[in-house]
Amino acid sequence: MHEPHTSKTRRLLGRAPRTRSVIAATGLLVICVAPFANAKTGQPLREGVRNGTTTSETEVISNIGSTLSTTGGYSTRQSNLSNTGGGAIYGCRSGTGGSAAKPRPQNPCVRANNLSSGYAFEFNASKGVVGGLISVGSGGDTRRPFITNATGVALGLNADRLDGLDAAAIIAAARTKAGLDADTVDGESAEALKTRWALVNEKGVIEAQSGGFTVLDPYTTNQNIYIDSGEELADNGLTATIAIQNGVDVDGAAGADPNFGGEISVARCQVAGIVECAPGNAKNTKAFVVGPRNSDGGETSATTRKRFYVTITE
Repeated sequence: MHEPHTSKTRRLLGRAPRTRSVIAATGLLVICVAPFANAKTGQPLREGVRNGTTTSETEVISNIGSTLSTTGGYSTRQSNLSNTGGGAIYGCRSGTGGSAAKPRPQNPCVRANNLSSGYAFEFNASKGVVGGLISVGSGGDTRRPFITNATGVALGLNADRLDGLDAAAIIAAARTKAGLDADTVDGESAEALKTRWALVNEKGVIEAQSGGFTVLDPYTTNQNIYIDSGEELADNGLTATIAIQNGVDVDGAAGADPNFGGEISVARCQVAGIVECAPGNAKNTKAFVVGPRNSDGGETSATTRKRFYVTITE
């Protein structure tokens, strides 16, 4: 004999048909929605395993923070809560394009493109001492960390060091010729680039000089003096200047015979078609001739000759 149905029993029994309806509706929803979710990849996105390979872009479009009442955010967020790191990794097999001088991948593995005026990227190592690493192949001077068309100052970068040396150390290294030859200019030594000079007295004798000068003919062949410079004079400059004397006679005798005036000229020997030096030992391209003259242009004598400087410049 059956117990009569109570109101509680009726409520429990009455729920069964509704529950079956919910389960059936849910199954139908899954069946209806799944084809749309799987249309691109052929299978649903599965957690913890490798998913299938797509042949077209999978786009995630959001409109977060588009109104004044919201503060904005990110379309997607990937985070790893463990202390081993690994928030996200992106890999690709992009080939090299562009030119040899300005290579550019066909498509980079990661691209951040800001269509407005804010940052395109930001890297933040909140507690670390190194921001990150840019590694290119095996490294070396033929590899470049990045290319930019921006020529402004990168704020915060320390440009005071190069190869571990600061500016003072670089200057010190340059002064000690660290791999550089600072003793030559265009192949000429500092010694060769110096201005050379000689002081010749009224007797045709060199009183002082920077070095390398020799008198060849002191007023013997004529009233000029011929001097060997000790070097080839082609492409060099010659200058002669009368030197004042007022404490001794021009012929060396006691007493003063001031000599403040006169004329003087100088030229390289053996300049084809222009200068032909008379003495045989002066007929070469290392010799030059100096012609001291009186103020009226006349030739000097033993008692009226001039002291003079002559200089050679490169």
